Amino acid sequence: MLRWWLLALATLVLVAIAGFAALAWQPSLPPAALPVTAFDPSLVARGRDLALIGNCNTCHTQEGGKAYAGGKPIPTPFGTIHATNVTPDPETGIGQWSLTAFVRSMREGVDREGNHLYPAFPYDHYARVTDEDLAALYAFLMTRRAVRHEAPPPDLPFPLNQRPLLAGWKLLFLKAGSYRPDPARSVEWNRGAYLAEGLGHCGACHTPRNRLGAEIASEHYNGGEAENWWGPPLNASSPASVPWTEASLFNYLRDWDPKHGGAVGPMAPVSHNLSQVGESEVRAMATYLTALMGPPSGERLGRTEAIAARPDAAPDPRLAAGERIYAGACATCHASGGQVPYTVNSLAYHTTLFGPDPRNVIQAVLRGIRPPEGAAGAIMPGYAEMLTDGQVADLLDYLRARFSDAPPWTDLERKVREVREDIPPTSGSLGGAQVESTPDLRRGG
Repeated sequence: MLRWWLLALATLVLVAIAGFAALAWQPSLPPAALPVTAFDPSLVARGRDLALIGNCNTCHTQEGGKAYAGGKPIPTPFGTIHATNVTPDPETGIGQWSLTAFVRSMREGVDREGNHLYPAFPYDHYARVTDEDLAALYAFLMTRRAVRHEAPPPDLPFPLNQRPLLAGWKLLFLKAGSYRPDPARSVEWNRGAYLAEGLGHCGACHTPRNRLGAEIASEHYNGGEAENWWGPPLNASSPASVPWTEASLFNYLRDWDPKHGGAVGPMAPVSHNLSQVGESEVRAMATYLTALMGPPSGERLGRTEAIAARPDAAPDPRLAAGERIYAGACATCHASGGQVPYTVNSLAYHTTLFGPDPRNVIQAVLRGIRPPEGAAGAIMPGYAEMLTDGQVADLLDYLRARFSDAPPWTDLERKVREVREDIPPTSGSLGGAQVESTPDLRRGG
């Protein structure tokens, strides 16, 4: 009887292994030459807008590199993934990819050769995109300048560097099927949901992840992180001191809002890209996202105005050191009542000073702020070489107490040190990577 059970168990194990192997194996698709006939210009133009909404240029262009030629390191909790070359180069890019191969990669996370792709490439969102939009995106990428550039392999430990294991991740977390409109919602809301949940992949940064790196569905838009930045919640738990409206979020997503300021960090290139697409697309995204956050509260706005009107002097002697740093390094611009271009009336308007995570404020103080090259925007010097970890912590203690009614952050000096260690010596700015973009004709660019 024991031998029978052992034989049955061994059979089950072999069947399971064979089943997983069948699931993990993906066929290589035949190489395809670029179409002899040119792509329709209107299709390419549509693909251009979709690529901007998807922020494709930011991830697939390394600093100082050619547009879409890959190589940019994407840090993850498991190691570093390098973005691939998506120019039509036949050897190092996607020049031999058919539309079928491209669609498979976007929806199933499998490249032309049959290799599983790491979900740093957010195909769990792209799976929702329609056939028509994928065809337009394909046309746009296939009409970019071909660049021969081999992206470095992923820097991952064993066994995470074994791509077949990703089949198990997909089995657990990848849901097939394009976006289905909600008939109870408006056309604009559905359009915004389609863009935000699909190509925009907003949840990738604004939803917490589990230990396997997948978004936690039950905590949709409840706050996440990207590249050591905190992604604030985009649902009813948003700590924004000034309630978001459709108009203010539209302004923020495209450029600048007087009540909320402008995007920095990983969000800066997103905003820069969205400034170059049709306004109706961005308005639709703003409609969808503000609906998730709920109607604005007048009480919250009144509370923020009261905080902004407080006197600047620190009431607590323990905050005096931070108050002096603020007075010497920050007040010239931030105490101007919004008179300095691209500053809000008060730091009390900034969501991050009310949030549970201080990393965004630390990043701003250490790195500084400048807009993407060729764009107008906020400029702030970085203080990484002028302030010690303790001084930055003192400054943040003061800012939190002076410009919010939230409890103090804890263990700030350690958190400052960790963020500082993550900043390269020749770091750029909060404006994000300088990437190729289509000229913005509205600004004469």
